[in-house]
Amino acid sequence: MKQKRIFWLLLAFLVIALAACGGAPAEEVADEADISAEEAAVISEASEGEQAVEEAVEAEVAEEMAAVEELTILWAQWDPADYLAELVKDYETETGIKVNVIQEPWGSFGTLFNSEMAAQGTNYDMVVGDSQWIGTSSSQGHYVEMTDFLNDNNLTDTVTEATLTYYGEYPTGSGTYWAYPTEGDANGWVYRKDLFEDPDEMAAFEAEYGYPLAPPETTDQLMDVAKFFTRPDEGLYGSAIYTQVDYDALVMGAQNMLFSFGADWHENFDPEGHVNSPEAVASLEYYKELYDCCQPPGMSNAFFAEVNDAMIGGQAAMGMNYFAFFPALENSEISPYAGNLGYFVNPAGPDGAQFASLGGQGISVINFIDDDRKQASFDFIKWFGSDEVQKKWGDLGGYSANKAVLEDPAFLEQTPYNAAFAETMTMVKDFYNIPIFNELLFAYRDPVAKYVIGGEGTAQEALDAAAEAQAELLRDAGFLE
Repeated sequence: MKQKRIFWLLLAFLVIALAACGGAPAEEVADEADISAEEAAVISEASEGEQAVEEAVEAEVAEEMAAVEELTILWAQWDPADYLAELVKDYETETGIKVNVIQEPWGSFGTLFNSEMAAQGTNYDMVVGDSQWIGTSSSQGHYVEMTDFLNDNNLTDTVTEATLTYYGEYPTGSGTYWAYPTEGDANGWVYRKDLFEDPDEMAAFEAEYGYPLAPPETTDQLMDVAKFFTRPDEGLYGSAIYTQVDYDALVMGAQNMLFSFGADWHENFDPEGHVNSPEAVASLEYYKELYDCCQPPGMSNAFFAEVNDAMIGGQAAMGMNYFAFFPALENSEISPYAGNLGYFVNPAGPDGAQFASLGGQGISVINFIDDDRKQASFDFIKWFGSDEVQKKWGDLGGYSANKAVLEDPAFLEQTPYNAAFAETMTMVKDFYNIPIFNELLFAYRDPVAKYVIGGEGTAQEALDAAAEAQAELLRDAGFLE
């Protein structure tokens, strides 16, 4: 009703303006508008003077804007959500609108969100959701389409192309967007500088391998370094990698090598000959060799926490992890190697291809809230996406996808890992984001886990089984004929 009243007040203003300019009398315009007696009364009441109409319109607009006093964002429970909770205090100061950041533990985050969407709930205005949720949430009506909003406000041009595609676009290549890239993340590597820069270690490595010890730039070098530092008698191992089978950790770890060995998940949703290609087989054999030769003991079900623990405990010379979890390693209260660690991007494969598994999330507007709250949510995202606020986001510890931030020398030098993060965000690729991504994930994970962790069969057999299972899922879902 407020919006309707504003419309008629604006019409009244137009009527008066036309009359003042020598146009038709107000009564004639009202007749031609074919409005009701009640609506005509609004115009009649307002037509006592142009100033009165202006004041009435301003009052109605102010009341409408003030109707949304709080917004609520759902996110997982981790440090970036804490950073966002700090950042939004600035928004409240500037606009008077309080923004609540509700954090849910990772283990129940997806369950809570899915339950809320199934009930068409309105407890949350926005969600910072995983990139893999885009397909399901857009096709099932959970998210508001953001294409025009992002384009009209230049937000599609200010973030890196890869993050816009993987965090916000569905279907891929369509130019249709459902989220604004919020927390950029990807797999990178950490290494112990005290080992890599030790003169004795440097001399011994070069004597054995014929080139200087340094952060690996290729997968061959990564394997050499990992084997060189694997010394069970000293309790030291070359590398800590992802092996957890509870969800997607093993897949994300193996995917680093899959992409960099020149393989991919599919072509036109046909995994046959891609998931099980010679390049894919070589990448999986490599991943298993890295696990067999150089993984610290007790890490057959390892994800980010276990990798960090191996680095903090001095068990590993290098560790694979998402950049979002590296800050803990620079916390001197828990890490004895804080300040003495280096970071590098996922190495290039045998033919020079170089990619890293994408992590991170985009922020989306929930479709079940009312129009006023949707608009207020868009206003917040426009503020959040500005270069100035994105710089503050990076200063607090958030991983911006904003190009200007990623190219800013101040950001690159702010932490020991920011430069590697910025470089990695130009070479990220992702898993499927279609509605059946979970099923496709498990179809690959299960046979691969049996091969890598369980030592069953060959890489070719594992990937043949994965390709066959994924093809069946894609046919059943209508993505593959």
